[in-house]
Amino acid sequence: MDRELAIMLISFVALLCLRVPIAFVLGLVTWITALSLGYTQIPLTLASDLANGIDSFALLAIPFFILAGELMAAGGLARRLIDLATVIVGRLPGGLAMVNTITCMFFGAISGSAVAAVSSVGGTLMPEMQRKGYNRDFNIALTSTAATTGLLIPPSNIMIVYALVAGNVSVAALFMAGVLPGVLIGVGIMIVAFIICKIRGYGKIESGDSLSSSPSLPAALVGALPSLLLVVIVLGGILGGFFTATEASAVAVLWAALLGFVFYREIKPSMLGPIVLQAARTTAIVLFLVASSYAMSRLLTHEQVPLHVSSALLTLSDNPIIILLIINLTLLAVGVFMDMTPAVLIFTPIFLPIAISLGIDPIHFGIIMIANLCIGLLTPPVGTCLFVGAGVGGSDILRVSRAMLPFYGVMILALLLITYWADLSLWLPGIFVD
Repeated sequence: MDRELAIMLISFVALLCLRVPIAFVLGLVTWITALSLGYTQIPLTLASDLANGIDSFALLAIPFFILAGELMAAGGLARRLIDLATVIVGRLPGGLAMVNTITCMFFGAISGSAVAAVSSVGGTLMPEMQRKGYNRDFNIALTSTAATTGLLIPPSNIMIVYALVAGNVSVAALFMAGVLPGVLIGVGIMIVAFIICKIRGYGKIESGDSLSSSPSLPAALVGALPSLLLVVIVLGGILGGFFTATEASAVAVLWAALLGFVFYREIKPSMLGPIVLQAARTTAIVLFLVASSYAMSRLLTHEQVPLHVSSALLTLSDNPIIILLIINLTLLAVGVFMDMTPAVLIFTPIFLPIAISLGIDPIHFGIIMIANLCIGLLTPPVGTCLFVGAGVGGSDILRVSRAMLPFYGVMILALLLITYWADLSLWLPGIFVD
């Protein structure tokens, strides 16, 4: 077994170094390892596992939520959320930094995409912040970090993926469990940004600035409330038993289309084709990752790798505090080199049984994993949000990474609170979900 694990790890690292797309890496590594184990009929088995990996009704929610996010991004959502955030926090010291964070939280939660939040909000606010004297790399670091909160604040595609892999985990409960941790991280980011702005003397919005002409609070609410209602409709419908999470995703598409075509009138019929095409591309990437990760997970389970890992960790300690610390350190290392979706798909079957054996609730553990891997979206060489932010802001990764250091610190502190304060994740599900 040790020889096969070594083959798996070496081939995995080698293919990543050759810049092979991660979905193909997972499939090829599964194939190579199965060959080394002497399995027969590998093509047929692998094809069957790939098909079974995406043969799930719950996964239908992912393309619908992705399409809803694309419609929201094209429908003028970012500007209206910026107006609302400006009214709420724009007059504070470092007001634009506060506006940026609040808007990214709103937009990331509604669109379900951290990358969309970075590009949409960053494309609007980063130039304005730079014009006001905010440092370019600080702007990029702030936007990239704040965008990740949308993966914890529902609705969230990655939570659906985790629920699928974990089995017998309520998507509604996961959605509710992510609210307070997501808000906690957002507040932490705002505190760090406030301190940096005070130290560096970044100002607030003053008369004559383009963003100071934002509408009054009632007008801003009227503009942004229909978009914010998406979260209420999705969560309320699921918790009220009106529809499942999958059906809620279709409702989200209808609502997003209604806003873009009728209410805001910023999506033209000619834009629908490119929007659907981009959503289809993103869906294909995600589902291919799910399929190939499922095939690898099946092989790992068949070879009892989760059991071996569990036994090895429990020989080190049976203290939940120590085991969770080891798991977090492992996931932090994994997040540096692997995107969030494949990491959740591969490591949930390995670490979740260990967490359950220590009495940790699967819902709580899911929030720990997602909060942990959000940090990986901000770390080179794979950090998607970091690279998108640097591209939108016009800077290089090295300079932005240095500006990220205070934000890494607050995210790790928030991760520790989420890990060891279970009620932070479990309180809301206990109230709203049976």
